[in-house]
Amino acid sequence: MAAEAVATAEIRAALNRLRHATGLPVAFGGLVEPGGSRVRISELSGTETAALRSLAVTSGTGLGGKAVALGRVCAVTDYSVSRRISHEYDAPVTAEGLRSVLAVPVVVRRRVRGVLYGALRTAQPLGDRVLGGAVAAAREVERALAVREAADAPGREARGLPGVVRAESGPGWEQVREAHAALRALAPRMADPGLRAELLAACDLLSAPGPGPDPVAGPLLAPRELDVLAWVATGATNAAVAERLGLGPETVKGYLRSAMRKLGAHTRGEAVTAARRAGVLP
Repeated sequence: MAAEAVATAEIRAALNRLRHATGLPVAFGGLVEPGGSRVRISELSGTETAALRSLAVTSGTGLGGKAVALGRVCAVTDYSVSRRISHEYDAPVTAEGLRSVLAVPVVVRRRVRGVLYGALRTAQPLGDRVLGGAVAAAREVERALAVREAADAPGREARGLPGVVRAESGPGWEQVREAHAALRALAPRMADPGLRAELLAACDLLSAPGPGPDPVAGPLLAPRELDVLAWVATGATNAAVAERLGLGPETVKGYLRSAMRKLGAHTRGEAVTAARRAGVLP
């Protein structure tokens, strides 16, 4: 199956996951066309018309184009009257009857590969659970595409095509890990759910797998379990993790034990290694 067909299939599957996780009745999305200037909406789920099918969204325009240009989650409460976006696509959006809409970019190795949209037919704020579920659906696509590209990397190198080698050790990576842990610790303090989702999405970019040994599928860790593991990965003690996250030492131990059990690890180090192999830690 061609790479584009595989990516399209991942987008299609992600729309079903997005609707299930968020409760949003409508989801749609597509891939960025070669050249990176437009997204072609090819997959629809829960729509009542064909108004959005094959719509080409230019980077920087509308909600999805803004998400592509910025590389982050974007959302509006009432699409047709929002002052936060341009309005080139009001006609198809209105024809489908959509009001509250979110757009999540699918980013693989710092390049936007596609966009997932979710929408309501009423104008109301999209809360944390909705934004978090949409971001999680996009992250699954990113991991699947990264694994696919990693599997293709040896063939690309044999044909003399460029590849990227991910160095996972050294001072540079220690700084990345500390930044990842600090950002995750900051996220719960943000009152704005949209900004909080964007910050967590940025954290996921830091932990996205690169070429090399294929990441393995891991269990779904709770946000606080990931927060604790992120600091443990920097070498922090349980007491230091507790101070950083504003938790009690026993609470930190509980999250760490739970994460170790889910990851099948017997030590802190094994848990960090397993989480990295699963692509959830840098």
